[in-house]
Amino acid sequence: MKIPKADNKLEELFKSILPDDPSITVRPMFGNLSAFVNGNMFSGIYGEDLFVRLSDGDRADLLKVKGASLFEPMKGRPMKEYVCVPKAWLETPAMLKPWIIRSLEWSSALPPKKKTNKKK
Repeated sequence: MKIPKADNKLEELFKSILPDDPSITVRPMFGNLSAFVNGNMFSGIYGEDLFVRLSDGDRADLLKVKGASLFEPMKGRPMKEYVCVPKAWLETPAMLKPWIIRSLEWSSALPPKKKTNKKK
């Protein structure tokens, strides 16, 4: 499976809309960039898409917007808590920031991920 790669413009946009918060870390995920809080991914980019992790209510609200869709990095296997924002919003950072903040706030309340040592 070929993983789509975001262009530099989208990477810079993504970094610019993240709140200035020391609890946020940005690191590679799915061959692109994602933002994490307490070890939980709350937003990221995947090819030409920007996605956010949302509560059930916020997810339902965003999915009502034309152009929004469930994040599906592998065909037929959506990540149910994640929604891709409409591509048209990528030209207007002010449309993205409130959803990034909702995502950060909701994901901040999740239990922290436990670090595992994958080396054997």
